[in-house]
Amino acid sequence: MINFTVGPVQSSDAVRAIGAEQVPYFRTAEFSELMFENERLVKKFAKASDDSRVVFITGSGSAGMETAIMNTLTPADKAIVVNGGSFGHRFVELCELHNVPFSEIKLAPGKALKAEHLAEYEGKGYTTFIVNKHETSTGVHYDMQLISDFCKRNNLFLIVDCISTFLADPFDMQSLGADIMITGSQKALACPPGIAVMVLSSKALKRVETVKCCCQYLDLKIALKNAERGQTPWTPAVSILRQINARLKEIDANGGVEAEIARTAALAKYFRERIKGLPFEIVSESLSNAVTPLHPTTASANDIFLKIKDEYGMWICPNGGEMKETVFRVGHIGALTTADYDKLIDAFKDLQKKGFI
Repeated sequence: MINFTVGPVQSSDAVRAIGAEQVPYFRTAEFSELMFENERLVKKFAKASDDSRVVFITGSGSAGMETAIMNTLTPADKAIVVNGGSFGHRFVELCELHNVPFSEIKLAPGKALKAEHLAEYEGKGYTTFIVNKHETSTGVHYDMQLISDFCKRNNLFLIVDCISTFLADPFDMQSLGADIMITGSQKALACPPGIAVMVLSSKALKRVETVKCCCQYLDLKIALKNAERGQTPWTPAVSILRQINARLKEIDANGGVEAEIARTAALAKYFRERIKGLPFEIVSESLSNAVTPLHPTTASANDIFLKIKDEYGMWICPNGGEMKETVFRVGHIGALTTADYDKLIDAFKDLQKKGFI
């Protein structure tokens, strides 16, 4: 099976080889050094400040989202949440669950965030801005410079979910003034799912110190204290952290974050050029390199997903909810090549020849 989804994605041979090894004991100096190296390289690739910190949580990216909310926000805050799809809606649900007052910028699927959406919130006493940089469900990639400028003018604490865009699109945490960046092991890091990665600015670290977290497992005070010695407070997904280390070093050796982004962008461009003439419409106003969201004009999106899986041995990314029948997505992250995309294009053309699409 060739995997064109947006997570889990295909891993390199070096990463997969680690997954086949026995899991080592981790309360050792060697594992601590590996974790320090993980932190250093994540900060380097996120372009975070020297005084920022990195936390690795055993859980999915959604665990990182909830950890950010419960460790840095309180009912005394007043947040703005961008909701352009299922993952923006997840932040809405988290604010409701943890009693964080908020206003919601609700965007239609595929629509970009624009200056006029932000205008009504200028100078209105908000404390926090929460956004999924890439709304993976619809494929929309938000303008972070627009958001950054707004947050700086209004002195807002900025939480950014970069789960599917980190290493696929540019992100300069320090320049943008982002306070928390969240990503996950199974996206462009191209490792198995199971680790959420959080980068916290000095401002975020100060909030963590003053906010009482009502969950021991996701308490960042405890995690940060243990990270000082290169450890986690609880037993982590040891093998995945070792795989992350191999992947980060792989990226570093191959030219760093800029080269990885360029590689992903080239794959996205190749695919988007090659689907011209097929009965698909790109549905996002603002695209990430990570994924191409497609609306088939002649067939059910879910039926195409099933055909490609069952008859051609490839996974594309289906959608749920209201977009189940109307939109599927093709990812460009992970260990993929143009030859892989040629096989997918050939499958689409074969379905077209058979009159299915």
